[in-house]
Amino acid sequence: MNKETILKELLFKAVRSSGAGGQHVNKVSSKVELYFNIANSLSLSDQEKKLLLKNLSTRITQQGVLKISSSESRSQHTNKEKTIKRFFKIIEKGLIIPKKRKPTKMSRTQKLKRLNSKNKHAIKKILRKKPSLDS
Repeated sequence: MNKETILKELLFKAVRSSGAGGQHVNKVSSKVELYFNIANSLSLSDQEKKLLLKNLSTRITQQGVLKISSSESRSQHTNKEKTIKRFFKIIEKGLIIPKKRKPTKMSRTQKLKRLNSKNKHAIKKILRKKPSLDS
């Protein structure tokens, strides 16, 4: 994954942000939206694309576009920097291959402990019952 080539593939869009802005609130487009088309990316290998589409499936649109937006700052420039940083963090997390779980067995002593405690609990409950009139 080469960050410079990925940066060239990013599409930015400035939008009017909600929130603070004072008298310039309806004039300035400070919110920045970042779009990255994973399926059509030339800088990612096929394996990386599959990983990203699988791991980031909740963040990707049906067209295979990853959208990230930032409106934290009043400055469009700082919002753009924040979206780029957030984008690369998300991509790096998405490219991590999850480790396979190794099935483990309970040890014999653990099994015996569990069975003994179950037996004690059962005996305790039996002793709480009313005595039968048969004996």
